[in-house]
Amino acid sequence: MVYFKFPFSENICTTDSSSTKKWVSFFSFDGSEILPFEGDIKQISQQEFLKNEINTHFLSFNLNGFEEENQNDYQEKLANVIGFIKQNNLSKLVISRRELLNYNGLKINLTQTFLNLCKSYPNAFVYFFIKEGKCWMGAFSEILGKFNKKNSQFETMSLAGTISVNDNWTKKEIEEQKPVTNFIRNVLGKFSENMEQSETYDHVSGNIKHLRTDFKAQITQENLENIISELHPTPAVCGIPKDLCQNAIEQFEKYPRKLYAGYIKVETEEYIQYFVNLRCAEFFKNAALIYVGGGITAESSVEKEWQETELKAEAILKNVAFT
Repeated sequence: MVYFKFPFSENICTTDSSSTKKWVSFFSFDGSEILPFEGDIKQISQQEFLKNEINTHFLSFNLNGFEEENQNDYQEKLANVIGFIKQNNLSKLVISRRELLNYNGLKINLTQTFLNLCKSYPNAFVYFFIKEGKCWMGAFSEILGKFNKKNSQFETMSLAGTISVNDNWTKKEIEEQKPVTNFIRNVLGKFSENMEQSETYDHVSGNIKHLRTDFKAQITQENLENIISELHPTPAVCGIPKDLCQNAIEQFEKYPRKLYAGYIKVETEEYIQYFVNLRCAEFFKNAALIYVGGGITAESSVEKEWQETELKAEAILKNVAFT
């Protein structure tokens, strides 16, 4: 089963069994896993969605033997990351961690948790699925790409830098977002001579905000998957240069990101959209793992980076509904 809502929409969508076409697919960060959902996309009412109250009691697997990184562990890792960044003269490297949510014998109402996320983040793509023993949920605003089938216009965004909505931008966040913007501009320039770039502005998402720059370009549909392949993973979830940073992520994180920082492809009659899978959690019968990360630069403060991941984890945690 899969449920989702598009940004700025109140409608809940799912897939039916009327076709074998894969309109919705989840791609892992490293591209090694694809989870497709067959069937046409249809809208359902909130009342219809609520009829199927789904909680973690129905999940297949427990989380066993997980050791969570504490603040000292994470900050020590980031100190090594900053040394690596300086040694290799990198503009940015994105590092993640997993925060443990132990249910302590309770159950989570997954249905209500999904609705809470929809209400808290009206400008986000929100999803929830259970398939092959896996259960994930997320709410995030970053679009990897949006292609209009009618006019062949492609849209994407440079979204990076994270602070509390009440804080002011510093040089660190501004310098963190610049390479993402430059990277996207260079990729689109290979496929389009007609490209527009917006001014950079604030993008608010719940309790945090990011710096955002929008892009529009005229492309051919034949080039769409090539563009997505070149864009993913963007510097916002990986770093620059891509290959070096992907290898560094494996070295420093020592666990697979799975679907975190991968993307979700959703195709309708009018659009093909690709959403970056951030602010997400992997649910088990007894606990959940919340995936969070941040862009590390030579100017990063390890304590502030820890606080940033705590803010991002709160996006999920504050919406969890226990039963």
